[in-house]
Amino acid sequence: MTNRIAVIDRDSCRVEDCGLLCRRLCPLVRNKIEVIKVDDKGKPIISEELCIGCGICVNKCPFKAISIVNLPGELEGECIHRYGVNGFKLFRLPIPARSTVLGLVGKNGVGKSTSLRILAGKLKPNLGVVEGDPPDWDSIIEYFGGTSLKDYFAKLASGNLRVAYKPQYIDAIPRVFKGEASRLLSKLDERGVMDYIVSILELREVIDRRVDVLSGGELQRVAIAAVVCRDADVYIFDEPSSYLDVRQRIKVARVIRWLAKQDVMVVVAEHDLIVLDYMSDMISVLYGDPGVYGIVSYPRAVRDGINMFLEGYIPSDNVRFRSQPIRFQVKPPTQVAESIDIEYSWGFMVKKLGGFTLRVEPGFIRRGEVIGILGPNGIGKTTFVKLLAGLEKPDEGDALPGGVKVSYKPQYISGDYDGVVEVLLRKTLGDRMESSFFREEIYRPFRLDKILDRRVSDLSGGELQKLAIAICLSMDADIYLLDEPSAYLDVEERLAMARAVRRIVENLGRVAFVVEHDILVQDFIADRLMVFSGIPGVDGYGHQPMDMRSGMNMFLKELGVTFRRDRQTYRPRANKEGSRLDRIQKEMGEYYYTAATIEEE
Repeated sequence: MTNRIAVIDRDSCRVEDCGLLCRRLCPLVRNKIEVIKVDDKGKPIISEELCIGCGICVNKCPFKAISIVNLPGELEGECIHRYGVNGFKLFRLPIPARSTVLGLVGKNGVGKSTSLRILAGKLKPNLGVVEGDPPDWDSIIEYFGGTSLKDYFAKLASGNLRVAYKPQYIDAIPRVFKGEASRLLSKLDERGVMDYIVSILELREVIDRRVDVLSGGELQRVAIAAVVCRDADVYIFDEPSSYLDVRQRIKVARVIRWLAKQDVMVVVAEHDLIVLDYMSDMISVLYGDPGVYGIVSYPRAVRDGINMFLEGYIPSDNVRFRSQPIRFQVKPPTQVAESIDIEYSWGFMVKKLGGFTLRVEPGFIRRGEVIGILGPNGIGKTTFVKLLAGLEKPDEGDALPGGVKVSYKPQYISGDYDGVVEVLLRKTLGDRMESSFFREEIYRPFRLDKILDRRVSDLSGGELQKLAIAICLSMDADIYLLDEPSAYLDVEERLAMARAVRRIVENLGRVAFVVEHDILVQDFIADRLMVFSGIPGVDGYGHQPMDMRSGMNMFLKELGVTFRRDRQTYRPRANKEGSRLDRIQKEMGEYYYTAATIEEE
């Protein structure tokens, strides 16, 4: 037996343009069965009980607004929340435990933030009841009978469970709090740990600034510090690594691990698999159809949970949610043949911006090569990319020669375009949009069909990022420059982006520079590395490109973090500080690529 989910994307559905084509095509409607009705706003509503799942409306809808999915019938009794008639449906919840960091991993749109908002008490679960009176707290508590969530929700409903919650989007903080970050943290410092957390998260230099002038990374760390300072039973973090560089991500992970040792429950949703692995004790995988439904798996040990996600198979549910597993390769990396022609080179450069000075060593890039760029925030990585793009001119030295065609994806993306995605693509790409190259390498991997009829101003951060990357990689250019392309993307989207960059560079004989904080993505995408060091905001130094082993050793030695390889998937895993492998690798001076880093049975 199956239960059927019918979801209509209200942002995409445009009844005025098609005149209810879905209703006219439905074979049941022709037999006067009201399987598709119209609500008081003129939008269609599909009856899930009457729909036979023929797929006609799904395939014929010109705006790709309809999704119909069959699920095993036993899941119907596990529905936790639904967003209205024909809205997203969430099955099961993560199960927090004391002295444990529970990590959540999954695609965007399958319910991670919804799950966290329910656990935080920001969203009352309706158990799938969208018409009539929603269930009261007694019914919700009874629903979870026999599980640890019964006691959790009983305390939450009575106000006896204190929850500290950091939401996914932090840009609302300056709108609700006016004043200095120090005043915000002092107000919330219920445990007397403010000074310690400010020191660990390196907030001393920004603590006296107003929150409305802080950068994204500074505001993120202040938001995390505000949550950690609270005296709570449950701490919830939704994507804490956004806007942060690698060093800051590791420090945040250490703070979260320190927090869990204090007999509290911690739940974290995170797309950076290395950081998620480093901070978590248990993992729940969320899978499903983005925007349609999501299912939360039961918690597993951290290694098993992340590997389960990469395999795309949930043994306990006997469900495969991805056709092919994600695999990594132990590189260290192949040396680029010296015989390959040098495509472009630059000289020693100096650029001064206010009180900040950037110096960059001379270097070169070969045809078909991707150079990854690593370093802390505020150290000059974006400035270097702008020098290559010709958007900035060096005060001393020479950038790339004139006449080079450059395609640039900036760090911050604007959705100010007044129009739909398809019009923007056709206006920007012209005939290239019809090419088989665009279809195979860009359109399908980035699933642009899902947003083609949407207005650019209505796109989410992740959708805007994919659109910007797609436009950048579709341009006829000699050099592709991508500044933090994984921001807002989930794990699968990040790896799809990395594959697209590699295929385009290799197949077309082009070159690319990629600024990226996700080490796993850099491992996947780069042939060589440029490491930037110095004092953020004061003095930056860009080292010449070097092989991956040398680059990773230079960068990770400064962080004090070593990596091993998972024996099943070969994905990079950060060693716990002070562990046996951590000590061995530091003595060897091998922080990333060495046979000793393959996990032992």
